[in-house]
Amino acid sequence: MKKTLRLLVKMILAVLIFVITYVFFALVIPYIPVNTKDVDPQEDVTVYIRTNGVHTDLVVPIKTEFKDWSESIKFSHIKSQDSTMQFIGFGWGDKGFYLDTPEWSDLKFSTAFVAAFGLGSSAMHSTFYKKINESKDCVKIKISAQEYNNLIAYIEEKFKRDENGKPILIDATTYGQNDSFYEAKGSYSFFYTCNTWANNGLKAMNQKAALWTPSDFGIFQHYN
Repeated sequence: MKKTLRLLVKMILAVLIFVITYVFFALVIPYIPVNTKDVDPQEDVTVYIRTNGVHTDLVVPIKTEFKDWSESIKFSHIKSQDSTMQFIGFGWGDKGFYLDTPEWSDLKFSTAFVAAFGLGSSAMHSTFYKKINESKDCVKIKISAQEYNNLIAYIEEKFKRDENGKPILIDATTYGQNDSFYEAKGSYSFFYTCNTWANNGLKAMNQKAALWTPSDFGIFQHYN
């Protein structure tokens, strides 16, 4: 009985130490900036970072001379099928969390546990917009052609693809009329979250970013 009690105490202490250490680094490391100097000041393409208060999306124009996203992320994949959309947002995350938790009230312990410890698969959430309004939660960034090509490659690399090289659409309930889900590579975890993925996207295009961040705050503090 005593051995069991000591083991239980050690387990609780280990969990507490992990949580305290994680929270400490999650609060401190995002303050360490990267790419503070714009090495390529050309302004060929306008992109955005957008947060809903928890999750960060990378938002890009649907059609440019460099890429037409509607060729693979099709208007026919969204409920509205509205081809007048001008922008598309990409957000990577845990598949179970995305599909099973449309509202925070729907969150289950099992879903959170699987996501937190990297035990699940992932999905790419794509959202179409007719226009983008700048705000504290939506920041405009002007980048060069090369930087945008880097971002294109970064986003495309995360999609799983079928035998024809097309993103694999997930037949699932969406959040609205203008979004869709696709199978993606990798696993979400405490250390590699949806915001970590978006932050790394900023790094890929040599824009201001945190050294590492699990939160949207870690990204937006460098822009607001």
